[in-house]
Amino acid sequence: MESTEILDKENSSTASAKEGAVVTIVGVGLISGSFALALKEKGFAKKVIGVSRTEASLQKAKQLGIIDVALPLEEAVKQSDFIYVAIPVDATITVMKQIMDLLTDKQMVADAGSTKFVLCDALKDHPMRHRFIATHPMWGTEYSGPEAAVTGAFTGRACVICEKEKTDLDVVTYVENIYKTLGMNMVYMDAHSHDIHAAYISHISHITSFALANTVLEKEKEEDAIFALAGGGFESTVRLAKSSPAMWAPIFMQNRENLLDVLNEHISQLRKFKASLEKENLEYLIELMENANKIKRILQ
Repeated sequence: MESTEILDKENSSTASAKEGAVVTIVGVGLISGSFALALKEKGFAKKVIGVSRTEASLQKAKQLGIIDVALPLEEAVKQSDFIYVAIPVDATITVMKQIMDLLTDKQMVADAGSTKFVLCDALKDHPMRHRFIATHPMWGTEYSGPEAAVTGAFTGRACVICEKEKTDLDVVTYVENIYKTLGMNMVYMDAHSHDIHAAYISHISHITSFALANTVLEKEKEEDAIFALAGGGFESTVRLAKSSPAMWAPIFMQNRENLLDVLNEHISQLRKFKASLEKENLEYLIELMENANKIKRILQ
């Protein structure tokens, strides 16, 4: 596994990104919408074009000031300096190939997907691969759609860039400068390593939350009781179960092997807790929880 390189977000050696660019966001939801708002706020975009399969989403994005105009994909790409793709990962490869077939050496394209290996592998031999940069801003909420877009979304979060050595330096510099200006910490790794880490740090949290919500809905038939008794701990744990299945199901499927690995370990850990309760083994139960407390050394 390739080791990661973490750069201080305060590093200002990167050259300034081109200001006043024409930017196209493909997908006008949570990530892309928040990104577009940030580009406008920081002066990176003089015009934002929106592309979406859903007319209602485009209209809402215009009403909210996320985009300035909506155009079909081909027309939008031809007018753009920078194209940012943030759509469900099962659609990203097809759309990205369409975009890259239209690209010139003066344009740049980035994605924001939660899986990287399948996409990078699909694009590795494309003649315009050098104008593409694979990124994953590690931020999100359980909400979706243009209404979910917020300002200040990315501050203090990590952004992973994969296979930067395959991307032209001017593209890397441009995108790095945007993310750094938004307050993100840059992390670099290969696409395979990214997907392994994402399975353990992000994807398992979502699938566990979906499973917990299903457990409660199955066992607790009184919806009023769930509403009345649910405390902060339950709400924070199950919050991610409100996330969009249209976005997360493709992520789970693309990262299936890594997610199965982490699920097997998670199930093993659950069985240990189950065994300690079945055998009324208080000492073992405490031992399991004390071991889990070690996470405090990493996450303050």
